[in-house]
Amino acid sequence: MARRRPLYSRSQKPRAEQGSAWTAPNGVDPVYVDLPGSEPGPTLRQRAGTWWRGLYGKHQGPVLVGLGALVTLLLIGTYDFIAPDPQRISDWQFTNAVNKVVDERPQGPSVESRAFATIIPSVVRVDGYDDTADEPTAAKPGEPDKPTAENPPGGKLEEDFHEQFTAVGTGVVIDDQGTILTNLHVAAAAKTLRVTFADGTESRAMLVGARPDSDLAIIRPFDLPDELVPATLTESTSLVPGDTVVAVGFPFGIGPSASAGVVSGLERAFAQEGQTKLEHLIQFDAAANPGNSGGPLVNASGEVVGIVTAILNPSGLRTFAGIGFAVPIETAAGAAGENPL
Repeated sequence: MARRRPLYSRSQKPRAEQGSAWTAPNGVDPVYVDLPGSEPGPTLRQRAGTWWRGLYGKHQGPVLVGLGALVTLLLIGTYDFIAPDPQRISDWQFTNAVNKVVDERPQGPSVESRAFATIIPSVVRVDGYDDTADEPTAAKPGEPDKPTAENPPGGKLEEDFHEQFTAVGTGVVIDDQGTILTNLHVAAAAKTLRVTFADGTESRAMLVGARPDSDLAIIRPFDLPDELVPATLTESTSLVPGDTVVAVGFPFGIGPSASAGVVSGLERAFAQEGQTKLEHLIQFDAAANPGNSGGPLVNASGEVVGIVTAILNPSGLRTFAGIGFAVPIETAAGAAGENPL
């Protein structure tokens, strides 16, 4: 800062210095004037700028990193300060939310429906009829036409549907030559056999092999569909009571129909009066009725584990009472003279 000195009138001589100041002409008030002095020093802002330029020039990288970290911390702190507190939910609220998502999730196909879809391309209907009739449902001469089992009057089936069919049963294709496994009591019940494949193709068939001790028959059609799908066979030795099984066939001529149940037992024996005793059978509780005979019994994967052959009803009626029997596929495959397992 410039130094200041007292100012006095030129017409008067300066009075003696009183203290450290010069007095004005009136002898009372001092008067000051600026005297030439040193230049003013740098301001605080200028000093700070000089310091920053020096620091930035020497340590540019660390300075930028530090500034970035500082900005990040400031942003995080600001967000944490202004963000609302997170919502707290109780255990029962969480459980209810999870259950709601599970309940609203689209349900996939059942095990039984997948098994049915796997085996159905290999299942055939087996009809037996006399040479004198064009179709198994043809009426006898002089009798009025009878309705088929697929379209019964009033929705009720005849007490014995074999009055309309010489033989009606089920079979399953086991190889790409069209070999069909079925029951002997189906294939031997008529002079002429006709099979209907899954795609609707129909063909006459002939009996080419039989095993009476297991009630099994091998038939072969004269004509095959464009796409033939043999079934997958698997050993029945892996079954245990309680395993899921599905029986597929044409009960009372209606079908193809599926019924699901479980394996009820193994190594069962069954005999009807005047018939050969069947042994080593699979017992199951999937509904089976006349027309299911010869059809496949499949596991949860749609693989054939047996051939449905009989039902047990203590009342003597030919309707299902909860006990069905199937010949293990190992025995059934042997009837074909081969082991496709």
